[in-house]
Amino acid sequence: MKYLILRRIVQLGILVLFAFKGFDFILEGNLSSSKFFSNIPLSDPFAVLQIFLASLSIDLTALFGALIVLILYGIFLGRAFCSWVCPVNLITDFAAFVRSRFNFQTSKFFILNKNLRYYVLALVLILSFVLSMPVFESFSYIGIVHRGIIFGGTSWLFVAFIIFCVDTFLSSRATCSHFCPLGGFYALISRFALLKIKHNTDKCTKCFKCVGICPEKQVLWMVGKQSASVNSGECTRCGRCIEVCNDDALNFNIFNLRKK
Repeated sequence: MKYLILRRIVQLGILVLFAFKGFDFILEGNLSSSKFFSNIPLSDPFAVLQIFLASLSIDLTALFGALIVLILYGIFLGRAFCSWVCPVNLITDFAAFVRSRFNFQTSKFFILNKNLRYYVLALVLILSFVLSMPVFESFSYIGIVHRGIIFGGTSWLFVAFIIFCVDTFLSSRATCSHFCPLGGFYALISRFALLKIKHNTDKCTKCFKCVGICPEKQVLWMVGKQSASVNSGECTRCGRCIEVCNDDALNFNIFNLRKK
């Protein structure tokens, strides 16, 4: 449970820093655009890319902020934003818990392709250029939920309820693992990130608990087959697989610097 508890502390801690004015000197703004310690700009690179395609111009401060975030996730942390920062993860994790608890089954009419998020990503970028507006930023449920929590209001509760219902009753992990273009964007830039999960087949007893709990099951293709690192950018580095592995066959690893 240590990674789950740590993730919740990080997620809620970030929300608190954004929400309370007394912490403005640490973090100010929102997930799309913020300032860290009042001077360091942080920008959502996917939002900046949409704005550039929409206007064919770019603000240098936003560009610098986007580069910082790109380096953080693209080189070091991988797709950790989705499981450690994004507030929607709190909703979808709860939906997954309820779904598992009551053993809800996915209808064959709602079995979604994992590549759907990449099609949505491409469509968002194309429409941003064609319509001259940042399409996903205009209706982003991530932004609605995040701003609703930190600035107050109630409209975000309706959006959160819809996300919960979709993930609970229609299709497992539909929002984050199938629809979300931001998740698809981070998956694409995270292929070569240093922080990885490594599987040791010598310790594996093939219980497959890790595969059962993983929100992106396809990334654990090597379990029970061979020792290998999870190289897929779709891994969210949530640590669920490590927590349920009683064999110590899975661990975080930094660019294979830790051999065992």
